[in-house]
Formats: sequence, C-alpha cells, structure tokens
Amino acid sequence: MKTYIIMVLLIWSGTIGYAQHNQMQMDSTVHNQHRMQNNQSKNLASTDTGMQMMMSSQLSRDLPMSRNGSGTSWVPDETPVYGYMIHGKEWMSMVHGNVFARYTNQDIFNKGSRGGHEFDAPNWLMGMTQRKVGKNGLFSANAMISFDPFTVGLDGYPLLYQTGESYKGQKLVDRQHPHDLFAELNVSYAQRIAQNTDVYVSVGYPAEPALGPPVFMHRLSATNNPDAPLQHHYADATHITFGVATLGFRYKNVKIEGSTFKGREPDEERYGFDAPKFDSYSMRLSYNPSKNWAFQVSHGWIKSPESLEPDHDVKLFTASALYAKKLSEDSHFSASLVYGQNSVAQHGTLPAAVLESNLQLHKTAVYGSYTYVRKNADELDLLSGFPNNPNFNINAVTLGANRIVAQVKNTDLRIGAQATLNVSPSALKPLYGSTPVGFEVYIRINPSLMKMMMGKHQHNVGMKM
Repeated sequence: MKTYIIMVLLIWSGTIGYAQHNQMQMDSTVHNQHRMQNNQSKNLASTDTGMQMMMSSQLSRDLPMSRNGSGTSWVPDETPVYGYMIHGKEWMSMVHGNVFARYTNQDIFNKGSRGGHEFDAPNWLMGMTQRKVGKNGLFSANAMISFDPFTVGLDGYPLLYQTGESYKGQKLVDRQHPHDLFAELNVSYAQRIAQNTDVYVSVGYPAEPALGPPVFMHRLSATNNPDAPLQHHYADATHITFGVATLGFRYKNVKIEGSTFKGREPDEERYGFDAPKFDSYSMRLSYNPSKNWAFQVSHGWIKSPESLEPDHDVKLFTASALYAKKLSEDSHFSASLVYGQNSVAQHGTLPAAVLESNLQLHKTAVYGSYTYVRKNADELDLLSGFPNNPNFNINAVTLGANRIVAQVKNTDLRIGAQATLNVSPSALKPLYGSTPVGFEVYIRINPSLMKMMMGKHQHNVGMKM
C-alpha cells in the first residue's frame, strides 16, 4: 500500500511541475490583459474579443468556465475553481485532482460487527482541454483516471451502510467500490446557433450521461470529504459508464439534454474497458437562475445495472439544488441538497437525500453533511435474516475540518479529520449497534484556488469538474 501511495504522489508531483511552468506564463499574460480590459462586459466568458487566454464553459463559448460540473452538468457560476491552467496559441487546458492519504475506522467504539478499518488513499486526476472552431464552434476533450484499484483495492474501502456493485460474486455491503483506472475519456462539440443559444453533442467511453447532479467528487460542498455519500447509488452512480452519447440544447440559463448509455455498472476488473452498449436512456433539465444557484431534475431508465441481479431494471429520478457564495478572495461557502430515488419493479421505490455544506475560511475548512437513505434487506445482503425483505431507514451525520499547512507550487497540503454518527434502525441494532461512530484522519493534496483580476471584477480561474 505504501508503494502505491508513493506512486500516486510521484505522478502528481510531475503534473504539478509541468502545470506550474505554464501557470507562470499564464500569469504574465493575464497581467498584461488586465490593463486592456477594464471596460469589457461583466460576463467575460461571453466575449470572444480579448478573451483568447480565457477558458469558457466546455459546452458554450458564452458561459463562464466556473459553470462546468462533471459530465455535462452545471454548478453555480460563483463556484470557486481549483486547478492548474495550461495555455497555448489555440488550446486552453486545465488539470485538477484530489488525493486523500488516510486512516479510517467505521466503528471506533465497536458497537457492532460490521464496521471495518484500514489505511488507504482515494484519489483521482482529471484534465480538460478546449479550442475554438471558427466563429461559433467549440471542441472540448476530458480525461480522468483514478488509482483507486491500487491504493484502495478492488473491494473498495470500508463505509458503514454503503451498498452498490459487487466483488467476487458477492454484493459489496458496508464498503464503497473503487473507481476505475480510466474513469472518463470524452469529447464534445458545441455550436452557437444564435445569441445565448447553443446545441452540443458529447460522446464518451467511459463518460457520464445527463443524469443526476454533478457527481459527489466534483461538488465543492463535498470535496473535503474522502467518503462517497450513502446515497451515491440513488443519485450519481452513473458517472462512470462505458458508452455514452448526449445531445443538448441551451437557451440563456436553461438547458435540456438527453443521453443514451450503457446501464450496467462497471465490472470488478477495474483496469480495462467494458464492452459498450446503448441500452439505457436519461433526460435532464438544468436551470441557473443566478450566479449563486444551480438546479436540475433528471430521470433515467437504466437497464440491468447490477450483474448479480440482471433482471432488475431501475428507474432513477433525481433533483438537486447547489449554492455557492464567494465571501472574500480566498473564502467561500457552498451547499448542496440532492434527492434521488430508485424504483425497481421487484422492490418498489427507495428514496434518499443528502444535505452537505463546506465553509472555507482562508486556510481552514469546516464541512458537514446529513444523509437519509432507505435500503431494503436485499440491498444490505440480509435476506437470510429478513426473508420478507423489509425496508430500513438509515440516517448519518458527518462533521469534519481541515487546514492548509503548506502551499507548494500552487498545490495545497491539508491535514484534517472527520467523524460520522450513524443512527441504526431498531431491527439492525444487533448487527450494527444503535449509533456506530466512524472516524478518520487524513492528508489531502489538491491544486490551490486560482484567482486573477480582470477589469473591475475579480474572477476565479481554474478547473472545477
């Protein structure tokens, strides 16, 4: 495990060095542009003239880069962005990532028999690049990798009450599955067809369909938490899908899009590519009423997502509200409310919701979440003890904090800790205990917040994916 963690850090340091060199060039160019653009529009991303060194949204030349969520989703325009910028004559690129080196114990007081503990290092590294095509076109490409198969393990990491996917013919229960080595390889093309109006197509293998909110790893409200939410498979688990095609239309701050994609979750062979298939569908409506808010509703018809239950199709409905507010040059607040529900003909409808928030004050971050999920005995692999397959209501509250202890080459080194209080349903107390408490300590490495001044308005410049 130590060897794998060192490998991740070495790859990360190489990326930092290359990006740092380009960032210095970018800073010099931006300084010169600053004096030339005092009278430009407030919406800088909507102006091509004088913006050759600025990235726009990956799906529109008229929207700011900060609106980019994961896949084709939106986050609030005022979302701070963390990343390294690399610029050329025609191409603009960004690199972003996250590494947690940690110890986690899911039941520190030994209340039950289901909690696990281990040292591991959840991580991901992502890059995006774009170039303008003619007067109204925009080509973009994204790539994301994760070394989870090496630094976490093929059976994932311990996470009490978590469910979803399988390993060696058994359901993963009380564990979060790892991400695939190749988590996204995606290209897209957007065309401006009128003022404030775009159409676009996006194709990926793997990629994320137009379904759900931005995945938890790329929501700023959850970015300091090393764990996946317990409702991950109720809202955003389709973010790694081997075969996705999306078509979208935007008018001003409203967007409607649809996808066809492979419904089956990635298999337990996390290093390669699964066979593509287009057997599932989704639609999503997004609306950003102001720079501080992003809303979406979506519905998916997912064919046979779980390999151990191939006859179980899922109808997934999600709705979310994301909020972001800049407090000062290096302080900000973000929050997300995400609702999702899985409807399966054999089991009925299971709902889940998470409310999460993050407050960054200079070098100290304080964050938390409340999660509610309804899971049945089958999902928790407990049918032998509960043959009638009852539903269980599960609640969890997480509080955490970290502090930036060093900044090197536009990279933050944070030290943090968090605790989770799980409230067990009465029927499961003999297995889990009444209120098992999870605790973890970690070192987090991530790009620093990127800032620059343009005219009379300050804008964060980086990559938030």
